[in-house]
Order: sequence, then structure tokens, then C-alpha cells
Amino acid sequence: MARLLISNLKEIITMDDQRRRFTGYDLLIEDGVITRIEPEITAIDIDEFIDGTDMWAFPGLINTHHHMYQTLTRNIPQVQDVELFDWLQYLYPIWSKLTPEAVYTSTLLAQAELLRTGCTTSSDHFYVFPKGQPTTLIDEQISAARKIGMRFHAARGSMSRSQKDGGLPPDSVVQTPDEILKDCQRLIEEYHNPDKGSMVQIVLAPCSPFSVTTDLLRETAILAREYGVHCHTHLCETIDEENYCIEMHDMRPLAYMESVGWIGSDIWYAHGIHFNDEELKILAETKTGVAHCPVSNQKLASGIARVPEMLKLDIPVGLAVDGSASNDSSNMIAEMRAAFLIHRVTSGITSMPAETALYLATRGSAKLLGRDDIGSLEIGKMGDLFMVSSQRIGFAGGQLDPVSALIHCGDSQVVDYTIVNGQIVVDHGIINTIDEERLVVDQNRISQQIIEG
Repeated sequence: MARLLISNLKEIITMDDQRRRFTGYDLLIEDGVITRIEPEITAIDIDEFIDGTDMWAFPGLINTHHHMYQTLTRNIPQVQDVELFDWLQYLYPIWSKLTPEAVYTSTLLAQAELLRTGCTTSSDHFYVFPKGQPTTLIDEQISAARKIGMRFHAARGSMSRSQKDGGLPPDSVVQTPDEILKDCQRLIEEYHNPDKGSMVQIVLAPCSPFSVTTDLLRETAILAREYGVHCHTHLCETIDEENYCIEMHDMRPLAYMESVGWIGSDIWYAHGIHFNDEELKILAETKTGVAHCPVSNQKLASGIARVPEMLKLDIPVGLAVDGSASNDSSNMIAEMRAAFLIHRVTSGITSMPAETALYLATRGSAKLLGRDDIGSLEIGKMGDLFMVSSQRIGFAGGQLDPVSALIHCGDSQVVDYTIVNGQIVVDHGIINTIDEERLVVDQNRISQQIIEG
């Protein structure tokens, strides 16, 4: 039995149902599971030990929407000041040059950035499958997650409606419905693990209403429910998308998705900015979830999701960084800060307390992914957490509330420790499962190749 003991923590922020916090407690993880949270745990054999003096411990953050391959194309000047549809049309030809090496390396890079900023579990929505490349690109992502040690929900994206069929993407990055569904089934059967503590799960994730056919949406939902996996897609991100659905299907986006079976507690949408009052009620009644992406929504000028209202209606809401080319970082602490700030402007000073922002990134996100074994620090849950020293310059004079300090203060968002499944992955701010310097060199080389190509 592998045991990790963290002793004398300055404060443990549990995010359990009672939102309890413990001062001066120890935390024991055995075979990846939290087994004890109490003062002065002694008289046991341990394999690893961390002195938690002056450390704040938080549940590992959970990212519910990302496009990790986009770390290769962030900060491109030509798309810094354009909205979503124009942004996509510029980038699709670049993304059509993705290779297995590019997918593996960019996934590793995004996960490294997430882990260094306290994220222990991430979903990733990968939907670009260039013609002439192997179709096993999701396998590359799973290999990267296993290498670096991140808990991973691989969302097998798809695009089947190209420009010639009235969609947005070019022919070079779309597949046939048969190719897509066959690969979805293969990935579920080969990789999906629904058990407690699983490190890999598969999600089925057609890209958007403007890039897939109606039949593919319907068949994907049927296949997902046959295997008991979740479904995910973009929805209500922009007014352009809304107009597209009305013009193509004579329905608003949510009504269209409902018509093809895409509603329920096993479905979550990315963004959800432009739902009206009646649609919010439908989401609440059906427990259909929303991944909130505040930084991307602001950068692309897409709008601001009505998250405080969603929470009052008990709609499941999690937090997400979205694609690195529209963010342009993979930093969940920064995302919490963005959510905290933007909703105070739009919904009032009490609409988004710091602890609510942390809830979105932990318990809320876990619910979207259909997991009850992560998202809080409790006995019986998985040993996923991050730790930050309270003695940093950026926290000096701000010791009264660690949650507020994490979100409001700080001179760096690189954490001291990140622990996944009881394994120390980030140690004193450095990832110990990969060569960080080599990864940066590889990423920059590949990025330059596909952009210049």
C-alpha cells in the first residue's frame, strides 16, 4: 500500500457539503484515496512525506472544456481582434496540418500548464482530424495524460458538415459519420473506465451545430447512452451560431439540440451564453450542464453567461479555460479570478463570492463530468489536491481567508505542490514526470512548423 502523509497543514479547504476547513490538521492518502484527515497522524509506515507547515491545501481543480492542441496556435496576431467565426476560418487551415506528434506534444504542454496551476483533472474536446493523418489522435492524448499523470476525460470530437454542405470547417478537417461513430465506439471499448478513481474516461463530443450533421448528433447520443458515457458540445456561444440554427433548422440552438436527444444530466454544453429565460428553466428541469469559460468569452467578445442565475436555478455549472488559442492560457486559478470579477460587474457585488468561484472549479465541475469521487477533500475521495505556501510575497498581509487570497492576491499562480491520485506530480512548482525544458523546445518547433507551413 502506497502512503503519502501531509502534516500540519496551515488550513485544509475541503469544499465538502458543509464547506468545512481544518487548521493544523494532517492528511493521509493511501493507494490514491484520502483515508484520514485529523491532527497528528502517527504510528504508521509512510512512503512519502510533505511538511505542510504554512501551506494551504485545496481540492484539485477540474477543467471541463479545453482544446489542448490550440496551445500550438496561441497569440497569433491575425486573430487577436476577431470574433469566433472569423477566428475559426483563419485557424482551420493551420490546424489541418496537425500530426500525431503535434497532438501528443500540445496535449502534454497544456496539461503541464494546468497541473502547475492546481488543476488535477481535465476534459479535452479534440475535434480536428486532418485528412491523411492517422485517426488515432485521441490515443496520443491519452498517452500524454498517462505520461504526465493527469486525470483525463478525453472528449472525442467530430466534424462532419464541411463548407460544401453548409458548415463552417473546410473539407480537409471533416470525417464521415461512419468513420466518427466507429472510432467513438473503439475508444470507449479500449479506454473508458467508469470505476471510482478512474484516470481515463471517454466523452462523445460533436463539435457544434454548425460543423456536424443532424443525423450524427442523434446517432452520437444514442451510442453514448448505450455505453453509459457523457456527451459534450459547444452551444449558445455566439449570436452567429444562434442565427445559423434558426436559418438552417428553423429552431434556436437549444431547441435544435433537444430535438436530437441532446438534453439531460449526461449532457453538458460549453459556454451557454445566449440562453433565454425559458431555456434556463429547461436546463434546470433536465439537469443539463454548462461549462463556463469567462476568459475566452471576454476575449472573443462572445458575451457573458448568466451563471449567477444558473446557480440559483440549480443548473449544473462548472468552470473551464476553453482553447488556448482563445484564452490564451491553461490556468484554472486565473479562470476563477475572471469568473469572480466579471459577474460582480454584470450581476452585483454579492453575485460571485470567492468560495463560489472555487465551487465552480471543483464540486461544480466534478458534477458536469459525472463524478462524485473528486472535487472535495474528504475521507473516501481521491487524493487530488494542490498546495500553496501562505508565506509568499503576494499573500503577505492577506492571511485571513485562503480562498480569497488564492483568487484575489498573489504574485504567481504556479502552485507549490499538485497531487493526483496520491502521486506528487508538481513538486515546488516543477513537474517531476516530464522534462519541462525539452517540452518547451518541442512545442515551439512544432508550432513554428504548422504556422509557417
